[in-house]
This record gives sequence, structure tokens and C-alpha cells, in this order.
Amino acid sequence: MNLLTTILYTILVFFVIIGIHEWGHMFFAKRAGILVREFAIGFGPKLLSFKKGETKYAFRLLPFGGFARMAGEDPELIQINPGQTIALRLKDGIVTHIYLDQLDRYSHLTQGEVVKLDIERDLHVELDSKGDVTRYEIDPKAMIVARNQENQIAPLNRQFMSKSVGQRMMTIFGGPLMNFVLALVLFTVYVFMLGVPVEGTGKLVIADVIEGSPAAEAGVRAGDQIVKVNGETLGEDSERMTRMISASENKPMTWQVLRDGEIIELTVTPQITDGESAKAGVYIGLTYDYRRPTLVEAASGTWNQVVYWTEQIFIGLQKLVTLEVKLEDLGGPVDIARTTGQAAQAGLTTLILWTSVLSLYLGIFNLLPVPALDGSRLIFLAVEGVRGKPISQERESLVHLIGFSALFLLMIAVTYYDIIALFQR
Repeated sequence: MNLLTTILYTILVFFVIIGIHEWGHMFFAKRAGILVREFAIGFGPKLLSFKKGETKYAFRLLPFGGFARMAGEDPELIQINPGQTIALRLKDGIVTHIYLDQLDRYSHLTQGEVVKLDIERDLHVELDSKGDVTRYEIDPKAMIVARNQENQIAPLNRQFMSKSVGQRMMTIFGGPLMNFVLALVLFTVYVFMLGVPVEGTGKLVIADVIEGSPAAEAGVRAGDQIVKVNGETLGEDSERMTRMISASENKPMTWQVLRDGEIIELTVTPQITDGESAKAGVYIGLTYDYRRPTLVEAASGTWNQVVYWTEQIFIGLQKLVTLEVKLEDLGGPVDIARTTGQAAQAGLTTLILWTSVLSLYLGIFNLLPVPALDGSRLIFLAVEGVRGKPISQERESLVHLIGFSALFLLMIAVTYYDIIALFQR
């Protein structure tokens, strides 16, 4: 598979698992009435952006995650102070736009100095125009325009912190939840695509041949189906095949293999290479004919996949916590891209399985109690629910900032080792 195809598949997989995660945050935020200012995949400079409704959608340069920026999570950047001259656009006497600069372009609009402004609670502005103070009501979706950019105001009831603890926890948990839902759906698709093996149809197939081994010298190839060994039909008994090889040290064996619809007879002489038993130098796999699973079988197969991969993910996380793995052994974006390319090359079924595992991993990883991750934010909200009042937003933001910085540095280091390993292959 060429580099361009690998990149395209990687972007697609990244878009799906990150997009569904951030969509989960946005979905539950909007259900709670929170203003979602931006939905972004990636960090850093914008590559592409557009606005739909109240939300700006953006694709950014660095593929390290994404975010759904909600009103009230961070201090509003635009401040309007008493005495500042502004211009107002009115519709039916209600303010729809507030202009802060380039006021000469808006000489036809209502202008004056701000006496009082409230864009969070009462939604009104008192404007002094040549000594005449007038009060104007502000539309809850009014825009503040500065430096040719529009920003929608966020009344208090549209801000993240104004919502109940339960609504905020659901908004935060929504991201990992959607990753779990996606993983469940994709695992189900994988089970249906893979099918259920039909009993009695097992075939012994050469999965791989070690270079320079007796089997390789005899002409055995990966993909060959073993039909008979020394005139005996083995069916799906791989253990018997292993025993026959072990008992044939320096004794020629006759293998009949099916290759491209043709029976080929090969002579393989096992040798002792590890001091224990004779080997032919092949890895033997077992394949079956498959049928479409029933709904019960599909449900069972999906559950087995979820349980197995969840266990594997937690085993990996445990090794990471106990420092059983080195930094250079961790996989970052480059390694994920390489593995995604290999999965795509192996076929759609393998790519779907790989995407399922990544989505499951992202959901679990984000629920870890690590600063800047969703799990840490849920802990802060749980503490707020128990004590009846929130922890200082400044302190919480500082904790998350430190955690995000540490994770970002870790990602840079892992990516560095990924690149080094890529050139060493």
C-alpha cells in the first residue's frame, strides 16, 4: 500500500474515532442548552472551518485529539467597558449585533458610549448618545463583532457552569460514551463480516514460513493448504501435525499441499534448531468455511470481542503505570498511522476491527483520572456534587493545564521515537 493511501486511511480512522468522541460532548452539551462555540478535530492552526448554526466546525493541523469548546468553560475573551463607544444593530428595537471597532463603517447604526451593559443576566445595554441615555434589550443570540469576527454572546443559562452537576457530568461523559457505542457497533459489524466457522470444515494452512528453514528450502509457501502428510489426511488436527514433525528429525516427510487449485507434493526434512525437538520452520493456522451468524451468535461474538480487547487494554495500561514498558515502546500517531495502513492492506474486516479497538481504547483512556482527561473532570464534578459547591475554577483549570502540557510533551516524545523507529525499519 502506498504512502498516500496509508495517510488517507489514517485520516479517515482518526476522523471517525475523534469526531464521534467530540460529537458526544457536543450532543449532550446542546441537549443541556449549553452554547457550543466550536467543534474541532485536531489542535493548532485551522486548515478548514465553516459555521453551521451557532457552532463553528474546524479541522486543525495537529492530529493529537480534538475539542468541543463550550461557553463558560473559559473566561470570555471580549470585554466591553463603561465609557467605550460602540455601535448597535437593531431589529424591531432589539440589539442583534454589537460592533466594537471600525465604527466609521457603521455610522448609519445607533452609536454611543456604554453606560451599563449586561450580556449574561438581564441582557440589556444603556447607551449614552449625545447626553441622551437609552436602554436597549439584547437578543439572547446577539453577536459581538470585533476585528471582523463575530462571537455570539452567552447568557448565563447557556454557559457550562450554570448547568446542574448531572448535566455537566453527562456532557463530559458523552465523549467516551460515544466511543464505546462506536466500538460496539463496529465490533458487531466485524462479527457479521467475519462470520461463524462451520464445524467440520477446518483446514490446516501455512500462515508463515521462516526464511532459511527446512520448509522454505523445500518450497513451502505461506497460504499453502496442507492436504496430506506422509499419505495421511490430517483434517484440522494441527497438534497431530506438530507431533509428526517432531518425530521426523532428519527424516524426509512428504507434504501434499493445495496451492492455487493445484495439488503439489513437497519433501520436507525437519531439523533440530533449538535443542529440543525437530521443526520444519512453519507457522500453521486453522481456517474454516464461514456462515452468517444468527442474532444471538452475533451478540455473543460482539460481547466476547469487547471483553477480550478491554482486558488487553487494561493489561497494557497496567504495564504503563508499573513502568514495565519503555517510552520508546509506546505507539504514537506515526505508529498508529503505520498500523492503520497495515490493517487497511489486510482488508476491510481487519480495518474495522482495528478501528473498533482504537475507539474502545480512546473511551477507556479518556476516563482515566489523569488531569486534562475526561476522567479527571468527572472527579472534580463528583467532588462538587458531594461538597455542594464547585472547586475554584482557577485551580481546576491550572490542574488541567498542567496535565494537558504533560500529555502533550509525552505525545511529542512518543512521536519522536515513532519516527526514529520508522527510519530504522
